[in-house]
Amino acid sequence: MLKVENLRASYGQSEVLHGLDFTVPQGEIVAIMGRNGMGKTTLMKTLIGLVAARSGTIEVDTTEVTALSPHERVADGLGYVPQGRMIFSAMTVEENIRTGLTVTGSREVPAALYELFPVLLEMRRRRGGNLSGGQQQQLAIARALASNPKVLLLDEPTEGIQPSIIREMARTLRRIRDERGLTIVVSEQVLSFALDVADRVMVIENGEFVHDAPRSGIDAARVERFLAV
Repeated sequence: MLKVENLRASYGQSEVLHGLDFTVPQGEIVAIMGRNGMGKTTLMKTLIGLVAARSGTIEVDTTEVTALSPHERVADGLGYVPQGRMIFSAMTVEENIRTGLTVTGSREVPAALYELFPVLLEMRRRRGGNLSGGQQQQLAIARALASNPKVLLLDEPTEGIQPSIIREMARTLRRIRDERGLTIVVSEQVLSFALDVADRVMVIENGEFVHDAPRSGIDAARVERFLAV
């Protein structure tokens, strides 16, 4: 469902991603782990088109999207939840979700989204800026799901979220995968969350993948060493 080959990305003359290759089949949840500055967010931004790829290809369900703009990639099946959530604080919850509907041609928020996130239904008339961090994260995920993506990208979704909400988020993401057959790629630093949600864990170090294992066969101690500051 997502295929990346020889992906390189730079900021100016400084190359950050050094020829990354990976494939994620339909219905798999992959956690990409690494310390700050190792390339996780750059990878997410390059996949969605906020950072231009220097070389390589990105395919979503066999459609190459490497040269497309971010909104064109959304139309072709990529959903994106940015680091820090980036919801529209002055808009209501419902208005926020509707911004994700633009590529579908619909104006009505699907009932299934409110079923996934009941708190958003209760607060649909409330401004996004008045929600808690965990509620804003649910809103950002709902907004991304409103575009009916094939692949959902989440950049550091547990940042600033309390542990009880993190556990609930893991359950919700697994439910989304199971019910929709969605492919999910999440960048993360919290190993417990990655082990709770992911089928496969990859570690990025200095813009290169240094570890790739299914959850059942992961060497947690080794991954922890990569994550240690």
